[in-house]
Amino acid sequence: MRILGILCLLLTLGGCSSLLFYPDPGLPFTPRKAGLEYHDVSLTTADGVKLSGWWLPAKKGVAVKGTVLHLHGNGGNLAGHLGASWWLPKQGYQVLLVDYRGYGLSQGKPSLPAIYQDIDAAFKWLDQAPDVQGKPLIVLGQSLGGALAVHYLVEHPERQRQLKALVLDGVPASYRDVGRFALSTSWMTWPFQVPLSWLVPDSDSAINSMPQLNGVPKLIYHSIDDPLVPLSNGIRLYQAAPPPRVLQLTRGGHVQTFADPVWRKVMLRYLEDPQHFNGLRRLGETSNYPAPPNSEVEPPESPQ
Repeated sequence: MRILGILCLLLTLGGCSSLLFYPDPGLPFTPRKAGLEYHDVSLTTADGVKLSGWWLPAKKGVAVKGTVLHLHGNGGNLAGHLGASWWLPKQGYQVLLVDYRGYGLSQGKPSLPAIYQDIDAAFKWLDQAPDVQGKPLIVLGQSLGGALAVHYLVEHPERQRQLKALVLDGVPASYRDVGRFALSTSWMTWPFQVPLSWLVPDSDSAINSMPQLNGVPKLIYHSIDDPLVPLSNGIRLYQAAPPPRVLQLTRGGHVQTFADPVWRKVMLRYLEDPQHFNGLRRLGETSNYPAPPNSEVEPPESPQ
């Protein structure tokens, strides 16, 4: 998440929410390059902006277990974030990935609060999709996408009731605090961390909305090693979250969680029973909650 540190130096007058976003235009490849079946999706927001997305159906021959709405982080576009959800169709989860306005092939320019209309358009598309009806719905929000999801869901409580679970990965608790952290990591910007970080808009930060996110089971991944969004963010969000909630500590870089098969298996195990699963006792070793009878998910492997 290339967020807030360097961009704060570019601020001259006041905060600007558009500086939270680093979109890349175009799409360098599609899921076909990864050998995945997919369909291009076109959505239109309430304010008339056309968005581009991908629909990844569950692998043929695999029973559909649910639908995952994948909301990616603030940099790049769909192509750069496919790595977090490409593995789900094989496990029976169909996936909708949408590029926010200004990202990839989507029209417009990203900003707050307009970008929440993009999330709303994705939900409305799912409302009409025949393959989704009657199936559990899960939101996977990574980095900024997770923060956007938390705020959106609190503003739209009817959407909370639709969800089986909310999975968050490397999500900043406070945009302003992450900006201050980024500024503190360089001797050139360290003296300016307080004045410049206060120019970052913070009212929509996840920490402000998380206490109101009632009833939705939450799995919060955060890496001990995250160099961009410190672990304290995941801990703060966990502490602020109403139950049921799980904080799952991981290892590795920012939002690299699902590159490790251990954490993919943890998510699958969690989705079997989000109301009761409570993470791993030790990283990648023993589950605290037994697998349901006849579970097809193998026990997580120990990290190498």
